[in-house]
Amino acid sequence: MPTYSDADWAGDPASRKSTSGFCTFLGDTLVSWSVKRQSTIARSSTEAEYRALAAAAADTIWLKRLLADFQIKHDTPIDLFCDNTSAIALVNNPIFHARTKHIEIDHRFVRDQIQQNFINIVPICTTDQIADVLTKPLSNTRFQLIRSKLTVTQDPSI
Repeated sequence: MPTYSDADWAGDPASRKSTSGFCTFLGDTLVSWSVKRQSTIARSSTEAEYRALAAAAADTIWLKRLLADFQIKHDTPIDLFCDNTSAIALVNNPIFHARTKHIEIDHRFVRDQIQQNFINIVPICTTDQIADVLTKPLSNTRFQLIRSKLTVTQDPSI
């Protein structure tokens, strides 16, 4: 049940708020996705990506519990793909610095989910990041490629 998480740092030209996006697959089928403007202004791309990562982790844990309610077990950690190396480094660093203290709650939440073996943060190349379609304007070619990976197709009758 892979989940792809991404953020567009300060992408709103009026407010400079970032946009979070994530999508989760069950097999090859897209089962959950979200695009949401972050409620606070991120001071760095790392912060924006980390907030998106925390939102994706929360949704992924909810999906895992929903499957358990239907007696569908998923015992392995869910891979959560992130293309921001600084956010991944923050996941792996238990020491907090003054620059990152304001995202400590998200940090503790994500680390707790990793320690409980619910999720596993996996680096992904930006060119393979499926969640880009949710957070950034893309060229037509890139949009078509990612849309096909999402298994979303145009209705031929339209």
